[in-house]
Amino acid sequence: MITCGVEIKGSEIILCLLKKEDGLFQIPDCRRVRHALTHSDDASEVRKFQFTLKKLFEDYKVNHVVIRERPTKGKFAGGAVGFKIEAAVQLIDTVTVELMNNATLKEIIKQNPLPVDFADTGLKGFQEGAFNVAYASLSRR
Repeated sequence: MITCGVEIKGSEIILCLLKKEDGLFQIPDCRRVRHALTHSDDASEVRKFQFTLKKLFEDYKVNHVVIRERPTKGKFAGGAVGFKIEAAVQLIDTVTVELMNNATLKEIIKQNPLPVDFADTGLKGFQEGAFNVAYASLSRR
């Protein structure tokens, strides 16, 4: 089972694929880990964005997506484009989608510390949030 961790920043989605097999975590390569929704006011662009993600999930046999939830109010609240991205992912019918808030994420990682430093994973620094949410989701199962 391959899980895709997702972090949404502004008008961009950041992905990290993670797999757990026999208690060991594996990080499959992914052809593209950043996708931007530039023209969010155009419905055809949102559909194209969604199609691109759906195709990526199918190609890598992703069956579970976990999105790091963003606050709706306050200083760190997500913007309108970010929520469109979130909705586009949630409406992909070939994967199950889960939202994980920061409190849950921190609690799971506290109970299941990362087995390696993030720097040793070989991932890009900007993928850390997506990696953490995928790791937390797989750790609690």
